Amino acid sequence: KLPEESKLALEDKWILTKFNALVANVTAALDKFEVGVALSNIYDFTWDIFCDWYIELSKVRLGAQGTEENLVAQNVIAYILTGTLKLLHPFMPFITEEIYQALPHDVESIMISKYPEFNKAECYDEAGEQMERIISAIKAIRNRRSEMNIVPSRKAKVYIATKYTDSFNDKTAVFFTRLASASE
Repeated sequence: KLPEESKLALEDKWILTKFNALVANVTAALDKFEVGVALSNIYDFTWDIFCDWYIELSKVRLGAQGTEENLVAQNVIAYILTGTLKLLHPFMPFITEEIYQALPHDVESIMISKYPEFNKAECYDEAGEQMERIISAIKAIRNRRSEMNIVPSRKAKVYIATKYTDSFNDKTAVFFTRLASASE
């Protein structure tokens, strides 16, 4: 289950918002019998958002064994992974069942579990916008480093001048050191 809202980090709220958008998009596509669109949405979310960004953003908290932040990150990952498996189950029943059985679950089979539904309470638009700004800045830094042929192992100081002080602060600086090769 999800931790209470006050314990969720910025990246947790962002992934929950993205997951709810996925649920809405997949449900709408299936209602129109657009199976390819539904699968494409699930694929893009799984690789581009969940694996490529969220898990990487959470690695600092996952590495802090025995802390509450670690447990929150684990719970959010399990929640999103389970929900994604449920969305994918109609298309890949045997594989999703096998993975589901290896995760903490509330019913004996994914086949009889509740299919995900859009939940407005799990949408955090402001946190989503903040995280999107951070991800855009990280991508811009990576692109600039690539254009200048700077190897990722070479760290550099990063200065960000912005009006969005809520998005760029001491709490989010760790994302830049880990994902944009910033020394500080």
